[in-house]
Amino acid sequence: MASDKHTYEYDIDLTSDVAPARVLRMVKSGSKVLEIGAGPGSITRHLSGTLGCDVVALEIDPTAIEKLKPFARSVYAADLNNPDWADVVRAKDGTFDYVIAADVLEHVYDPWRVLGGMKTLLNDSGAVILSLPHAGHAAVLGCLVDEDFEYRQWGLLDRTHVRFFGIKNVQSLYVSQGMGIEEAEFVVRSPEMTEFVHRWNRLPADVRAALQRNRYSHVYQVVSKAVPQERAKNNIYLMGQNVPPADAGTVAYWKKVMLTVTPAPESDIRSTIGPADGSAPQFLPVSPPKPRRTRSLRRLLGLKK
Repeated sequence: MASDKHTYEYDIDLTSDVAPARVLRMVKSGSKVLEIGAGPGSITRHLSGTLGCDVVALEIDPTAIEKLKPFARSVYAADLNNPDWADVVRAKDGTFDYVIAADVLEHVYDPWRVLGGMKTLLNDSGAVILSLPHAGHAAVLGCLVDEDFEYRQWGLLDRTHVRFFGIKNVQSLYVSQGMGIEEAEFVVRSPEMTEFVHRWNRLPADVRAALQRNRYSHVYQVVSKAVPQERAKNNIYLMGQNVPPADAGTVAYWKKVMLTVTPAPESDIRSTIGPADGSAPQFLPVSPPKPRRTRSLRRLLGLKK
């Protein structure tokens, strides 16, 4: 019998280091929350259930909306690419303590305008919480130098991403809308802990070392809470933040899980990288590996073993 799990439906271990758990830990219990791009309600169910929040949700996918409805007071079927979406929400539900967009803005054409709309929906003490994938991760750069963006159904190179953010871009996104960062956390994953582990392991050692010289090269996602600049007290500068390593248990778990993920079926495993002496790469044509079933997104990103 086929599973009726939605692509973005997963369990969340609230004590873990993953982005959804970090987002939820930034929210005070009993708050009035707008969750944008709520999907099938993976975060929403904890907002309304675990935290007892008054939740309004916005989503565009009809199949996700049906799964989402039990966890939110009201659900808007809206397209964030429509500039009027924030006006519609404000007219019916007013303003909020928190407006959340967890791994959403990379899917819209104009994330700056969407963040601006989110800002207009904050009450006098409200905050925006964002989770954004980090396009500067060493594993993504490994795909680039190997001439093959390995697009997938989920992860850093999700096929539906239309915008990409480096650390500086996350900062400028907030600055562009007159906002200051009050809290910031990094989800840290070495390349061996990501969906690109097989490609990464094929890269020459000197290339891997070079790609990891960037001190943010292991940042997988950036989770942040921000307020209008006039209320900002911390004014966190992301480029000044340390990147603490993941603990040993987290490292061991994700390395084990990601080794079960095969390269994308269309992946060309021939290397494009020449020897260290600068001569041209030499290789024989090799057929890509036969695809096999990979672990589900729920297991990979849901963080509940």
